[in-house]
Amino acid sequence: MNAPPRLDSLDNVLPHPYWQDTVTPPPAAAPLSGKLQFDLVVVGGGFTGLWTALQARQRQPGLRIAIIEARRCGGEASGRNGGFCAPSISHGVSNALKRWPDEAQQLIRLGRQNLDELAADVQHYGMQVEFERAGKLNVATQPWQVDGLRAMQRNYARFGIECEWLEGSALAQKLDSPAYVAGVFEPNYALLNPAKMAAELRRVCLEQGIALFENSPVQKLEAHRDHLLLRTAEGEVIAGKVALATNIAPPLLGHLASSVIPVYDYSLVTEPLSDEQLAAIGWTGRYGIADAGNQFHYLRKTADNRMLWAGFDAIYHFGGRRDEALTQRPESFRRLAEQFQQAFPALRDVRFSHAWGGIIDTSARTTLFTGTEHQGRVAYALGFTGQGVSASRFAALNMLDLLDGERTERTRLQMTSKAPFRFPPEPLRYVGVKLAQRSLAREDRDGHRNALLKTFDAFGIGFDS
Repeated sequence: MNAPPRLDSLDNVLPHPYWQDTVTPPPAAAPLSGKLQFDLVVVGGGFTGLWTALQARQRQPGLRIAIIEARRCGGEASGRNGGFCAPSISHGVSNALKRWPDEAQQLIRLGRQNLDELAADVQHYGMQVEFERAGKLNVATQPWQVDGLRAMQRNYARFGIECEWLEGSALAQKLDSPAYVAGVFEPNYALLNPAKMAAELRRVCLEQGIALFENSPVQKLEAHRDHLLLRTAEGEVIAGKVALATNIAPPLLGHLASSVIPVYDYSLVTEPLSDEQLAAIGWTGRYGIADAGNQFHYLRKTADNRMLWAGFDAIYHFGGRRDEALTQRPESFRRLAEQFQQAFPALRDVRFSHAWGGIIDTSARTTLFTGTEHQGRVAYALGFTGQGVSASRFAALNMLDLLDGERTERTRLQMTSKAPFRFPPEPLRYVGVKLAQRSLAREDRDGHRNALLKTFDAFGIGFDS
């Protein structure tokens, strides 16, 4: 019989991302004031916006570039996530095959190439981001998930992706837990510290002569015949071109509002674990781990051997609420803590130091998309659905291609250029999300994929995080 859960493991947790405690925030950049002019203005100072500005500088050293950030760079999704840096731009191989079978091989190649190039950029600019290319272990708890991992193994073999099947004692040497019965280990996967990544990208952008304005929410985007105009509370900017990298914030282009929905995801981080504690669960390497459920957990080690234990709940609030208060959800934290103790009985006495939530910009097909407006002078990228740590760099390059009017391999992809299914208005949106989540939870329990989910599959609609 399972021991009752400890109820004190969440006592005294800090209600903010652990990653914030690993960086010393620099003084904020001055807010935008007065009237300025730039060749390229990037709206949004998260991963996508920072990569866009940096890649633009690499392409055109003489370009006048500015980043306008509503708060502080990396303060939203970019600094709150798990730091899983995937060799994929398509939310994995299976998603590429399911949604874009004709270009799956291309998507897989571009995803792996993007991770290689990201690693090279980190090294070239001397970014201290705790980048570790230590691999990822995918694990299953149910028979239907084992079947899914077998399919993953076959797909990886088809595309020449190195992986290893694990069960029994072989799995226990990677992760020893009563919760997991099989696994697939892939060595080509990276992890990083997301707050350090945002801070280092910000640093490099400033060193490259890119102007930065923080605490400057853009209130309006106007398109005129010969220029674009961005207005903030205290100033305005005339721009030749604009890249919108605002993730899940209310979009400046109104028609994008129904393309993504804000879904809240929650994380816990433990106190530092000893070598003996980690050996007790067989986790002696530095690889990340994720289970194969629809409501899935993802876990990894920090630099000081804490464990990040996150996921499972994916909460959409009626009307697409984006309140900061929603990043604290005690019932989700309690559920995660209980599930942690069930998965790792040997760590039952471990306490948690941090608990927080963040918003995922969820698209109905779980991947990023891009596009342009105003005669190609405004580009946008969003819809990363929890997979933006590496894919944001690819999206930045895609936006720059679009703004330059170049037809490239990136811009020709159906995945990036075809708009996703739009979410219906409320209350249908809320009802639809709840029905989908209920169906996914049932599939997690018994492996049954019901008529609703099969209908979504037929129309290329998904719900993930």
